[in-house]
Amino acid sequence: MGPLSAPPCTQRIKWKGLLLTASLLNFWNLPTTAQVTIEAQPTKVSEGKDVLLLIHNLPQNLTGYIWYKGQMRDLYHYITSYVVDSQRIIYGPAYSGRETIYSNASLLIQNVTREDAGSYTLHIIKGGDETRGVTGHFTFTLYSKLPKPYITINNLKPRENKDVLNFTCEPKSENYTYIWWLNGHSLPVSPRVKRPIENRILILPSVTRNETGPYQCEIRDQYGGIRSYPVTLNVLYGPDLPRIYPSFTYYRSGEILYLSCSADSNPPAQYSWTINGKFQLSGQKLFIPQITTNHSGLYACSVRNSATGKESSKSMTVKVSDWTLP
Repeated sequence: MGPLSAPPCTQRIKWKGLLLTASLLNFWNLPTTAQVTIEAQPTKVSEGKDVLLLIHNLPQNLTGYIWYKGQMRDLYHYITSYVVDSQRIIYGPAYSGRETIYSNASLLIQNVTREDAGSYTLHIIKGGDETRGVTGHFTFTLYSKLPKPYITINNLKPRENKDVLNFTCEPKSENYTYIWWLNGHSLPVSPRVKRPIENRILILPSVTRNETGPYQCEIRDQYGGIRSYPVTLNVLYGPDLPRIYPSFTYYRSGEILYLSCSADSNPPAQYSWTINGKFQLSGQKLFIPQITTNHSGLYACSVRNSATGKESSKSMTVKVSDWTLP
């Protein structure tokens, strides 16, 4: 857009022709044209968004268009105008730098603010007629932009089947509808998921590992919605009953004994091995390069999760025999 430029006179722009004001609320029947209307796109405008005041059914033989802020047709309220023959755009004192006038008389207002809300008047100058006109105006209402919601939670690392978990969606407002999302899917209503106070609070009465994942809350009003940043729930659980691999228990002297132990746990469990009740080593793996008959006995893998305080163990009997010659 070019620099600001004053109109040809101090009170109104004088062009020969018919002076016409079009409005979304008011229509005028011209002798040879359809009704001229203004349509706001979108019809409901949120702060920070763009709005296009789109003109329909323009008459023929036009000289230009003038947009005013409000219902006053004076220099102070003059925003911008368009001269058809020269395709010249003129800016007035009410021009903010965010308005764009098009050759079809439509006006785009970008990044609207609260000061932009209110009435707008369009004058259409029709050549070949004496200056006359009727008064009307277009008004759009600005709706407050929804704030970015956020989640507060009473415990980011709850223990499985022990802790009650409370999510709260902020901010609180009677004008909002609250929706909860997990892994990108809206949460269904179930006996385990209770959402009182119009869904603003999400309660997991006995959280499980299956409820781990990114949670989001969404606030909605009649014009749209916005989601919070995800909050990832980290459920502490286990250790579950460990598994020992391989499961076969018969060996011959001189063979290699290699056992591995694993258990589902969050955070990962600590492992230890005992043989016949005597501690051997810490870690998931037990390795004896040349086993003898003295290694026969009860092998046990014990697992512990310090975060949950739970322990579990698994044992197996290993039998070692001497080689039998053919």
